[in-house]
Amino acid sequence: GEVLTEMAELTEAGCIGFSQADVGVRDTQVLQRALQYAATFGYTVWLRPQDRWLGAGVAARGAVATRLGLAGVPVSAETIALHTSFELMRETGARVHLCRLSSAAGVELVRAAKAEGLPVTADVSINSLHLTDVDIGYFNPAMRLVPPLRQQRDRDALRAGLADGTLDALVSDHTPVSADEKTLPFAEAEPGATGLELLLSLALHWGEASGAGLARALAVITHEPVRVLGDALGSLAASAGRLVVGGVADVCVFDPTARWTVQPAQLLSQGRHTPFAFETSAIELPARVRCTLVAGQVAYQADGV
Repeated sequence: GEVLTEMAELTEAGCIGFSQADVGVRDTQVLQRALQYAATFGYTVWLRPQDRWLGAGVAARGAVATRLGLAGVPVSAETIALHTSFELMRETGARVHLCRLSSAAGVELVRAAKAEGLPVTADVSINSLHLTDVDIGYFNPAMRLVPPLRQQRDRDALRAGLADGTLDALVSDHTPVSADEKTLPFAEAEPGATGLELLLSLALHWGEASGAGLARALAVITHEPVRVLGDALGSLAASAGRLVVGGVADVCVFDPTARWTVQPAQLLSQGRHTPFAFETSAIELPARVRCTLVAGQVAYQADGV
């Protein structure tokens, strides 16, 4: 967050987006210049909206964090970053994608920005869509996530925003963490969880529970993310995220009738820590992936298929 990267050269090398990841931008002027650079060439900048200093806590500010004595992250950590991003977007005309919104207030700000006509898209993680700070329980380090789990009103707003299109995509936030890094006191544990293997089932579970339906649940993990990426995908944009004759054969085959609960030992990721494997947060999930193809080649095939 201190110097600009060479966006044009990276784009020529195949880069399709530019981000600061989870490290906050230290200098707002650097962000301004990055957006000016991106706007000049039509690039999209990906930002996770969290103020670097207000976001230094380990749990969402509220009754749970207070009861447990955990350093809290206020909603303003997200909204201040959003206001800054939107003001710079107005000034520069740059396209921005906002990663992993976590609050009801954030959803409202994105809704207003879209109504204003700002070129903004946004996503939410499977963790924030299904869990709240209550799931932290008694310092369960599996719930140490970034952004932190917030209150039920925030989760409800995120669900509604994903359903009505305010939020464009659902992401796995796949951040595997080793046992050594995770089995520590809550405030010391490394934030993150495995998520990729759960994305489809948790998307479909949200579709069922919220009434959004199967079509919307599949859309937010397939062609909606492709729409967010847009022209950056080049020749893949015409067929990625959908089934098109003659298009790229990236296919996920799943059994919609299967029901299962998460058992960490059965996960393929080397980092098997997930917040969905505990009695307080376990969900009976729909659908099991049976086969995946990447560019027409089998990348995964379940036993017996």
